[in-house]
Amino acid sequence: MQISIEKYKGIHPGIILERELKKRRLKKAAFALSLKEYPQTLNEITKGRRGITPALSLKIDEALELEEGTMLVLQAYYEIEKEKLKTDQLPNLSLLRKALFWDTNIETINWSRQAKAIIKRVFERGNEIEKNELIRFYGEKKIREAIGSLASIKVLQHNKID
Repeated sequence: MQISIEKYKGIHPGIILERELKKRRLKKAAFALSLKEYPQTLNEITKGRRGITPALSLKIDEALELEEGTMLVLQAYYEIEKEKLKTDQLPNLSLLRKALFWDTNIETINWSRQAKAIIKRVFERGNEIEKNELIRFYGEKKIREAIGSLASIKVLQHNKID
């Protein structure tokens, strides 16, 4: 079986593994035992709290008939994405109310990947300070792409940002 890695880049491989196990109707505990691993270990991986080692990757790839190294490559892409998030510039979080992001931890938001949803949410529910911070952070072009040119022009004019 072949997994298209491109669409899974940056996602924890445990989440992908869990989906694959569900699709194949395999129980996590039984699968873990078939790999001679502790079920708790596999559970931690599928919850995204633990990474996949090269040895475990080989076992999983073989058991699921994936190309050798698939899970390890997914782990590498996940680690790269985590590192990029550390170095990426963030908006000034002190200007954004946590209530805007009630359904998620504001500290773990991927500001580049989820830009469109963030912009829409802040421009629907945010105050002028929050909108201005997003305009500063993302720039007018990205704001226009996310909320539409006519609406964004009115917002930008209202906020006196050219």
